[in-house]
Amino acid sequence: MKLNDLKVNMEYFHMDDNLYQKLDATPLKNPKLISYNKQACDLINLDYKECETKDFLDFMNGSKVLKNSQPFSMVYAGHQFGYFVPQLGDGRAINLGAINKWQLQTKGSGLTKYSRRGDGRAVLRSSIREYIISEAMHALKIPTTRALAIIDSETFAHREWEKESCSIVLRMSPSWIRIGTFEFFANTKNSKENLRKLADLVIEESYVHLKDEKNKYEKMFYSLVDKTALMIAYWQSYGFMHGVMNTDNFSMAGLTIDYGPFAFMDYFDKNCICNHTDAEGRYSYNNQPYVARWNLIVLANALKEICDEEKLLEYINTFIPQHENVYLEQMNKRIGLDAVKSGDNNLDLILELLGALESSKMDYNVFFYELTKIKSFDEISLITNLCVFRQPLEDWFKSYEKVCQNQNSSFTKRVEIMKKVNPKYIIKNYMLQEAIELAHEGDYSLVNDLLNIAQNSFDEHEKFENYSKPTPMEYANVKLSCSS
Repeated sequence: MKLNDLKVNMEYFHMDDNLYQKLDATPLKNPKLISYNKQACDLINLDYKECETKDFLDFMNGSKVLKNSQPFSMVYAGHQFGYFVPQLGDGRAINLGAINKWQLQTKGSGLTKYSRRGDGRAVLRSSIREYIISEAMHALKIPTTRALAIIDSETFAHREWEKESCSIVLRMSPSWIRIGTFEFFANTKNSKENLRKLADLVIEESYVHLKDEKNKYEKMFYSLVDKTALMIAYWQSYGFMHGVMNTDNFSMAGLTIDYGPFAFMDYFDKNCICNHTDAEGRYSYNNQPYVARWNLIVLANALKEICDEEKLLEYINTFIPQHENVYLEQMNKRIGLDAVKSGDNNLDLILELLGALESSKMDYNVFFYELTKIKSFDEISLITNLCVFRQPLEDWFKSYEKVCQNQNSSFTKRVEIMKKVNPKYIIKNYMLQEAIELAHEGDYSLVNDLLNIAQNSFDEHEKFENYSKPTPMEYANVKLSCSS
C-alpha cells in the first residue's frame, strides 16, 4: 500500500483536551534515511519502496502529515526511582494515530508542552539503540514495541559534553498508555470519568476480549499482571535489564517500552546495574520482578475509583509465583529440559547454574549457545575454556549430568529444545556502540547489518562470527546513561 493510502485512526480525542496537546513536529535539518524495517512495514501493509521516497522522509520528519492524522502528545505522571512526579508526558514524542491497530509515534520530533527542561530531541546514539533492540527483543519472543524506521539529520544537540546529531525513530505499539497515565488521570478534576475513559481505551487497544465483560476494569488489571509476570520472566531468562523501570516507562499493554540505558548482560551478575544513574541498584537485574510488582501496586491505587482495590491487591499476590513459574520453564528450556513433562522444576539445578556462571565469570548467553553445540559430556571443556574460572561450571556439569540421567534426557532431545530458545547472537551494547561510531561518520551499514542479525539471531552470519563470542572484558557489563 502507498503511504498516502494508509488509513489513520485517531482514538484519543474523546478525552478532556487538557490531557493531551495537539501540535506539529519541529522538523530536523536535512534529514536522511538510515534504515527501514520490512517486518514493521508488513504490520501496517506499507510497500517497502515507499520508505525510500521523499514523501516517507518528510513523514518521518514531521513535515508531512497523513490524511486523517492529527499529531499529539500525551500527558502522564509517574514514580521515578520511587518518587512521585505529578506531571511528565511525551516530552519528545509525537503520536500520529493508529494504522492496523498499531499506534505510530515519532521519538525526537521536537518540543512539546511536556518537555520540561528538555530539548525535545533524541540523538543518533539513543535512536539507533532503540531501533535495533526492539527488533532483537521481538525475535526472542519478548513482548515489546516495534520500530519501523530511523532518520539522521544535520540538527545537533548537546549530550554529556558532546555535540551529537539528532535523529528520529518511528516507533509502533498497540498502545502507548502507561501506568503513569493512570496516575495522572487519577489526580484530575473529573478523575472517575477520566479513568473510565482511559481504561475503556486500554481495553479497546490491548484487551478487546474484555470489552463486554462484567468487572472489565478489574479483569484488565488481572491481565496486565499476567502479561507483566511473563515479560519480566523472559527478560531475566535472557539476561535483559531495562535500566529505568519507572511507572511512566511501564506499559499498560504488558510490553517492553522506552529503551534507554538497557543491556543484555555480558558475564552473569545477579546484582548487575546497567544504568549509572541508579546508584542504589533499584533497577538492578535481580530487583526487576519486585519493582514490577511495586509498579502494579501503584496502578491498583490509581484505579481505586473504578475498581475494588482490595481485589486488585489480592491478585497481585499471584505475580511473583507466576513470574517464577514462567522463568523456571524458560530456564529449563535453555538447558534442554522439559520441566513440565518431568514434573520437576529443577530449581536447585537452575540456582546452582546461576551461581556457577557468576563465579566463573562466563558470558551469560554465550554459555547457553555453546551448550546447544556439545554432543557429549566429554566436550564440556569447549565451554569451560571460555570461563575466567573453570571449576564452578565443571562442578555444575556433574549435577547437570545426574539430572539428565535421572530424567532419561538424551543429548538429541535436549538440543532439539535448546535450539528453539538459545540464539547464536544476542545484541550487546558494544556491538551497538560500533554501529553508532560508524553512523556518526555517515556510514549506516552496520546499523542495517545489526538489524538483520537482531531479527535472525538463530541464523548463521559468517561475516559477524565474532559477535557470537564472549563480550571483550573491557566492554562487559558497562553502565550507561539515560541519554544512551
